[in-house]
Amino acid sequence: MRIGQGYDVHAFASVESSPSSGDCSHIVIGGVSIPYKVPLLAHSDGDVLVHALADALLGALALGDIGQHFPDTDSDYRNVDSRQLLRQVMTLVADRGYCLVNADMTIVAQRPKMAEYIPAMREHIASDAAVGLADVSIKATTTEKLGFTGREEGIACYAVVLLSQTS
Repeated sequence: MRIGQGYDVHAFASVESSPSSGDCSHIVIGGVSIPYKVPLLAHSDGDVLVHALADALLGALALGDIGQHFPDTDSDYRNVDSRQLLRQVMTLVADRGYCLVNADMTIVAQRPKMAEYIPAMREHIASDAAVGLADVSIKATTTEKLGFTGREEGIACYAVVLLSQTS
């Protein structure tokens, strides 16, 4: 058995740099597009939940972090769907003789509210990780308006995983 933990954070774009009020802006969390007034700043799609999970998986296998495998200096990863990256990380997990037993993740954001999107997030991650829905836990919390997430400057996510050898 191997345990890994991951953390990721992305800032929101400033209101000045966001699309005009006539455009619908969104963020992507757990592979789900969520309407929001400003997007997250990122080289990829900015999916902090998937990034934290990928870091936890890579950490469990002592393979570094997501930035080492998918650097933001590589144009191939510009605006990439982070679920593609997660599937590649899961291939690394399987290639090393492990499988995901379970993942527990926490989204830290004052806004937008996440509750209605969590079931779809769980489905996406369970599918990409080839595990059952019961093996994927996602929670969301605020920081009671404290810190950068409380000031609505960005979103953070934590992830913990348990891997088991397959052979």
